[in-house]
Amino acid sequence: MIEEFLARDLSAVEEAVRKAAAAEIMPRFRQLADHEVDEKSGPHDLVTVADRRAEEHLTVSLTRLLPGSAVVGEEAVHADPTVYGALRGDAPVWIVDPVDGTRQFVSGDPNFCTLVALAHRGEILASWTFAPALDEMATAVRGQGAYLGEERLRCGSPEPGAELRVAIAHPLYTTDGDKRVLSRLDVPGVAARPCGSAGLEYLKVARGEMDGLAFTWPSAWDHAAGLLLVAEAGGAQSTVAGEPFRIDRDNELPFAVGRDEATAGRIRELLRGA
Repeated sequence: MIEEFLARDLSAVEEAVRKAAAAEIMPRFRQLADHEVDEKSGPHDLVTVADRRAEEHLTVSLTRLLPGSAVVGEEAVHADPTVYGALRGDAPVWIVDPVDGTRQFVSGDPNFCTLVALAHRGEILASWTFAPALDEMATAVRGQGAYLGEERLRCGSPEPGAELRVAIAHPLYTTDGDKRVLSRLDVPGVAARPCGSAGLEYLKVARGEMDGLAFTWPSAWDHAAGLLLVAEAGGAQSTVAGEPFRIDRDNELPFAVGRDEATAGRIRELLRGA
């Protein structure tokens, strides 16, 4: 069933993502009223009416495209954490982050995106990364490559001897322990900066514009689309234990993403304090 869907309906998913953004996100970009923005865990963890309505829109359209599928969306999980358990079930799962980079969206910065991935039994099969304010759509299908529009994406490798450009978890989202671990990237040969929209950071690695990423949080909606995008562009990832990060299990954090295996390994070893 899933194989037939992937062979037949990928363009319909892209259309659904674009329609949700056009209907629920872009009309509110730079038009949000104060009452349309709320805090979740704190003042830096925001949710807007656009997040909620875009996720509702996608939940309806995506499950209609693939009957019997489930949705694990950021806002649904915030309301009911048990929803996350669908990632370990037998049904195909849509993983949705309706507005990845909500802080940017609220501030009027166009560097936000909508993330959708299709997974089954923990394997990410396809992904869509759409930056509506930039009109960029990146897609990936397992075993078929990664694309930005019609352009095939390839991570490549960093120039020998060049500083590694690495985006790290923003300090506002980390515990003191996370900060200590991430500070291990503050070494000669690494140019580290805070992470913006996770989905767009993954896209930069897939395009070869960033060398690597380091994350301390496991939320599937932040990572599923980007992990497949980078993998299909030739990149690599692993946890500090040297195991692949998977969306359907508890992972030893943090984890590293790189343009190639050597880069991911270098970041991982720094995070371990090696």
